[in-house]
Formats: sequence, structure tokens, C-alpha cells
Amino acid sequence: MSSFDVLIIGGGPIGIACGLEAKKRGLTYAIVEKGPIVNSLFNYPINMQFFSSSEKLEIDEIPFISKEAKPKRNEALEYYRRIVTSNELNIKLFEQVHSVVKSETGTFDIETSKNQYTAGNVIVATGFYDIPNTIKVKGEDLPKVSHYYKDPHFYASQKLAVVGASNSAIDAALECWRKGAEVTLIIRGHEVGQRVVVETQSETDELDNDNVLALTGYRHNFKFLESLGVKLSEDGKKLPAYNPDTMETNVNGMYLAGVICGGMETHKWFIENSRIHAPIIMDAIQQKMGIAVS
Repeated sequence: MSSFDVLIIGGGPIGIACGLEAKKRGLTYAIVEKGPIVNSLFNYPINMQFFSSSEKLEIDEIPFISKEAKPKRNEALEYYRRIVTSNELNIKLFEQVHSVVKSETGTFDIETSKNQYTAGNVIVATGFYDIPNTIKVKGEDLPKVSHYYKDPHFYASQKLAVVGASNSAIDAALECWRKGAEVTLIIRGHEVGQRVVVETQSETDELDNDNVLALTGYRHNFKFLESLGVKLSEDGKKLPAYNPDTMETNVNGMYLAGVICGGMETHKWFIENSRIHAPIIMDAIQQKMGIAVS
């Protein structure tokens, strides 16, 4: 069984930043990621372009050079992949964390789909792209309904209904329309069935459709957080308990980094404003270990 000073759950940009910071400070560490490197970014739409400029997506002051001011998905994948490989980060890919249990000695026992580990500290840096915000309506589980959008070519010459009004929904609707789809954008729709029924105060419209993209957002795996012992607020926001000065949760030795800190407020934390979490956490861990922080 391998033992580390720090085990990082999640191999996205912020998890990678935490790994870089741990390595730089001479701490033993491992990053455990259930998919490929930056799994969430990999599953973004193929033609997606970030709203942030490349320098705001940089981690550890490693330059991110892109063709345009705002990079595209493939450029981001290349950037983060090169950081992992060139720095020889200790990352375990396609390995899902099943449980994290605190032992009587104060360390953590971690069981994954492939291995077992022990760690003095755990950082949860998971994203929120894996669990869609379902709208809980009849027909949402039909094969033609998807909460994920990948490539506009699939919808060419098809009748497509896009549910949602966020940036991703608008981008998907425009991209598919440009590729020849007959697109209807639906905001606050009420029912998805063999046809889409849109009810307003004044009328009910039935829209024939071949496919439906329900792009209504995504949420964290709150059950996993609760299984770790992290307390969540009861006001509907499900904000996890943590100290913003150290990023440590109510569980001693367990830290949060990245978008997970925002609970249901998934718009609160992004790559650009949560890059600071890595050095904050490593400072706190070093201080606990009695190591001077430079």
C-alpha cells in the first residue's frame, strides 16, 4: 500500500496545480483521476472556446500560448497534458475513488477502483461536469434527449430543441443552426416527450423534434462529499464547510480546491480565481507538518 503526504482527488487544472505545488515543496503526493487528464475539459464540446483569456487559465506561472486571445478546447488539453508529462506528475488515470476513511491514527485510508493508499492529507478537487442538473420531467430519459453537447455535425438536417439559456446552450444552438439543424431554443420549458410541449401563460406550443439538448447545467457529487464527512449548508446552496484561510474542511486534514468550494453556486469559482487554492493549501499542510513556509 502506497503512502503519501497528500492525496489529490481530481486531475483537472486545479488538481494538477495542487500536484505541482506539492512536488515543488518536496511533499510526497498522488493525483487520482477517474478519467483522462483534465477529464471535464476533455468532455467539453469539440469546438468550445473559453470565455477566459489564455493567461487566466495558466497554472504555476507556466505560459499558455494560444492562437487567439481566448483558447479553444484542444489547446487547453494540449497545455494541461504537457504540464503533466513534462513535470512527470504522479497521476493515476482512469482510477475512481470509492472511499476515504479517517483512521484512528489521523491518517486517511483511500480505496479506489484499482488500489489502496494512505495519506496524511486529502485534497478534493473534483469538478461538477459529471452530474447534470435534470429538470425532472416526463421523457427526460428518452434516448434522443442528452444533457451533453459534443459536435454540431450530429444534428445537421435534424429538428433540434435546445433547452436552457446559459452560454453553453446558446453556443450549441448557434453552432447546430450553422451546420444546418432546424433549431428551437426553449427557455423554462415544462415537458419533454415524443414532442416538446412548451407552455406559457397565454399558449401551449407543440414542437416536432428529432433530438433534444437539455443544457440545464451540472452539479457536484454531493453524496460523495457527505460520505467524506464534509458538512454542507442546509439553505439549498449546499455550500461545503471550509476555512477560506486554509481551505481545510470540518474534517481535519481534508481540503477543498477549485469549483467544488461553491456548492450549488457553480458560477462562483473558475480556473482563473481558484488557482490560488493550491499554494494556500500547501502552506497550511506544511505548517501542520512543522515545515517552514518560505
